[in-house]
Amino acid sequence: MKTILELKNVSKILSKKRVVDNISFKISEGEIFGFLGPNGAGKTTTIKMITGLLSIDEGEIIINGKNVKNEFEAALENVGGIIENPEMYGYLSGMDNLKLYANMHGNISIERINEIVKLVKLENRINNKVKTYSLGMRQRLGVAQALLHRPKLLILDEPTNGLDPMGIKELRQTLKNLCKSEGLSVLVSSHLLSEMELMCDRFGIIDQGKIIDFKTIGDLKKDKSQSIKTFLLDVDDSDKAIKLIKEFNNTNVSKCDDGILVKCTREETLEINKLLISEGINIYPGSVVTKTLEEEFMEVTKGSKNQII
Repeated sequence: MKTILELKNVSKILSKKRVVDNISFKISEGEIFGFLGPNGAGKTTTIKMITGLLSIDEGEIIINGKNVKNEFEAALENVGGIIENPEMYGYLSGMDNLKLYANMHGNISIERINEIVKLVKLENRINNKVKTYSLGMRQRLGVAQALLHRPKLLILDEPTNGLDPMGIKELRQTLKNLCKSEGLSVLVSSHLLSEMELMCDRFGIIDQGKIIDFKTIGDLKKDKSQSIKTFLLDVDDSDKAIKLIKEFNNTNVSKCDDGILVKCTREETLEINKLLISEGINIYPGSVVTKTLEEEFMEVTKGSKNQII
């Protein structure tokens, strides 16, 4: 698989502090790569170095085979991006905004504009003024603008900020469609673990300027299935059930208003259910007592002092 973006031992020092510290990763063609970390972890600083908005103090950034330091213009020709909020002229229509950008770029046809409008599903509103657009529609228009010149890499910094659930879902589907139809690679940053899980093929975790870990979505699902969770079991004899479970394997179990809380792996619940049924205890549909996003992130980052905001 062709590598579209590669960071080699990249660092950035601001006010004598290493805000990005010796990070390395690759993004392959057609891949949606997530950059996960709490606010202030170094995500935006890294993105600004990739896009040339900040100089690189140490290391190398290579985009589609071109070194950002030595071949800046050639490297950046392969990049489209939205850093923070997409900037548009609200008094112009979506189409006029795209035409204006196309004229500035110099070599983008009306056919290409129409093609991209269709890809981001704005055909029905593209001739309306941008000030009438929802935030989700503005994000899709921003993606359209970033893609007009056929970049190999699309960079989105916290793209779901301020979006409602429908807007997030639309953006997520748009990115997946673009990866298939355009062969696009995407780098998307977020502090939301849930978004990484739904949107990305793979993600890197950054905290205090350092890459802590890389995970695929398969890894995350495996981690979740093997990790200890709290399960709520609704049973018709709580006291007997608690006694049986403690005798079975000394599992952490306690009583609550809605039944019993059992701390164990998903696989262990199967054995517990079999045990209780064999002893004549009725079990009704229960649930997992889910962790907050902050708790999940803290678990993934192995107890980092930083918090998700």
